[in-house]
Amino acid sequence: MVFTDPEIAWCGLTETAAREQKIKVKTAKLPWRGNGRTLTLGREDGMTKLIVDAETDRVLGVAVVGPGAGELIAEGVLALEMAAVSEDLRKTIHPHPTLSETLFDAAEMLSRK
Repeated sequence: MVFTDPEIAWCGLTETAAREQKIKVKTAKLPWRGNGRTLTLGREDGMTKLIVDAETDRVLGVAVVGPGAGELIAEGVLALEMAAVSEDLRKTIHPHPTLSETLFDAAEMLSRK
């Protein structure tokens, strides 16, 4: 994690590292500009990225850039620790409007791929 402005946080594999390990991946990269909470904060300069195994849907990595990324990454760490699949993130309640919704929205994007 890097406490810059905006904050940067990640856990698990990057997309590049997964591909180097010959793992077929699906990714969802969600810009924050449409998120309700970023609008109230006046900060649309964020992004959430999910990296999942294309065959098993298991979460392999999470990256978050934006205000509060250092706190948001905890959900990604938990997802990795419990061997979650993207459906687990979609079934988790994410209050509205919050930045945590970006994890739900990114997981929702994966369900359409």
